[in-house]
Amino acid sequence: MAESLLSRLPECAERVLDLGCGPGEMAASLAERFGSSCTVVGLDLAPGMLEVAYRTHGNAVRWLCGDAAALPLEDTSQELVVSNLAIQWCPDLDAVLAELRRVLRPGGRALINTLGPGTLAEVGRAWSRPGQPTGLLSFRDAAHHRGAAWAAGFRRLDCREHALRFHYPDLTAVMASIKGVGAQTSRPGGQLTRADLARAAHRYEAMREPEGLPVTYRLLTLELDA
Repeated sequence: MAESLLSRLPECAERVLDLGCGPGEMAASLAERFGSSCTVVGLDLAPGMLEVAYRTHGNAVRWLCGDAAALPLEDTSQELVVSNLAIQWCPDLDAVLAELRRVLRPGGRALINTLGPGTLAEVGRAWSRPGQPTGLLSFRDAAHHRGAAWAAGFRRLDCREHALRFHYPDLTAVMASIKGVGAQTSRPGGQLTRADLARAAHRYEAMREPEGLPVTYRLLTLELDA
């Protein structure tokens, strides 16, 4: 999914923030792309992710632990912000975009991938039970992101939405894949039982396609100019 961001990168940049960098693959790619004259900051809320990033990629990136809604960065200190599949987990979108606007220089740009409604629809159907939530996050739509961007003071925005579909051999592989992007199902009040798993597997099998069990992501790609 990061390819839709990488294709929009400028030719050069000197100060770059990877927001929600996780284990650091994109931050390291940005450091390699822009070279030694560029300072890349990889920021994540989880210290464990940053430890993995440092062990894997070393000092090519400045690894920083922080909250997207309260960035530990100076005003107008960044030329470019890149974020792939991170801000959908932030409860206060307005605060996140306001912080991005604060740390971007005039003329700076934010390139963001996030997830919209309809994401993981098949997973939700498989795990749904009457009167009980599926444990999946409710994703914000494009209009919500546009409103938050204008409120934050961005002077230009482009928001594009498209669906990406992946296929997996079985329910175990499906659940491993969504855990990898931070989306997990849970059963309120206790652990999943064998009956829960069997019910979900049976429902998912009814959605099987020739390529395997489908998982749909509704990807929102935002380009914001400060």
